[in-house]
Amino acid sequence: MSEGSISQEEIDALLSGVDTGGLSADGSSKAAPQVGIDIPTLTKFAGDLKDKLSANLNTMTGVEVQTDAPTVEESGRDQLLAKIPETVVAVMDDFSAGLTGDHLFLLSPEFAQKLVGLINKEENAALDDMALSVISEVVSNHSGAEITVLSAGGKLPGLATNPPEAVNQPKAMVRMPQDKFAVFTYPVTIDGTTYTMWEAVSSLVADGMAKALGGGITPPQAAPMQQAAPTMAAPAMSMPQGMPMQAMMQPQMMGVSMNGMQQMSTPPNVQALQFPNLQPVSGSAEQGNIGLIMDVYMEMTVELGRTKKTIKDILGMGEGTIIELDKLAGEPVDILVNHKPIAKGEVVVIDENFGVRVTEILPAIEHVTSQM
Repeated sequence: MSEGSISQEEIDALLSGVDTGGLSADGSSKAAPQVGIDIPTLTKFAGDLKDKLSANLNTMTGVEVQTDAPTVEESGRDQLLAKIPETVVAVMDDFSAGLTGDHLFLLSPEFAQKLVGLINKEENAALDDMALSVISEVVSNHSGAEITVLSAGGKLPGLATNPPEAVNQPKAMVRMPQDKFAVFTYPVTIDGTTYTMWEAVSSLVADGMAKALGGGITPPQAAPMQQAAPTMAAPAMSMPQGMPMQAMMQPQMMGVSMNGMQQMSTPPNVQALQFPNLQPVSGSAEQGNIGLIMDVYMEMTVELGRTKKTIKDILGMGEGTIIELDKLAGEPVDILVNHKPIAKGEVVVIDENFGVRVTEILPAIEHVTSQM
């Protein structure tokens, strides 16, 4: 690395908020020690999950699904990019409790369309927001199976992930774990065609998984800091005979130039910073600016009710299953804008279409409370 510049790896690390490990004694980059990945333990873990993955997909799609023996390897961004197609469906499902770190699933668009078509019972399914939510549900089921196995030993209490979020985008835009990470590769066969699902976890998450399963690799010890080279002392100044010490300590400060010669420097001129007076903004300007966003669309949802089910109950659902919700018959339904409740209403039928009549606007304080 040339003096005064940083490498592309350091730029990527800074942009993602990752500590690059500081600088060494000579000012060069000092990489943080890497945590090893216990491939054998994780491979056995993935092998134990393949049948659960097949069962989950079989239940959701209604067809026979076979998952062959998965593989686990240590990889980097460039290595994984070389394996996946140019456009992928990426599902971020980061660990948020028990373990903290990147957790990513990747599917080809063809595989995602196949799953969505079978689950929604439609051919040539488009990868719209509804389809991506279906893929997020597939990933959520598999993550739930992983959490069940990892939590069984009690070493990862409260293990949880963020809600999965699926996007369909070019592979170059996918946010991948930093440095080296573990990649699980699951070959899945549906209707005679074999697809691939990749799962990537950061090295720290992979090590936490392995330790919870009874394995794990102790990270290498960081190299000791090199002792900085001693600095050259400035040559002693000789005080003219008879000159008092106070004369030597006048407002001019003593300094030493690069060649060791003594020189005098003038103290900086320090002045107080003057800020302009703040003027109140009139309300008319705010009312005028709100007109700029009047034609912006927002998502409005009517929620009939909610309930909680165990994974066993969910996997046992089929056609004709009745799900009991937490609302009573005739009770107002919730009206949400961008997933935030704003009103209540009653369901009506308008020309063979469902609609909702607003019966109550929630107070503004409830809007604020729902976002806290």
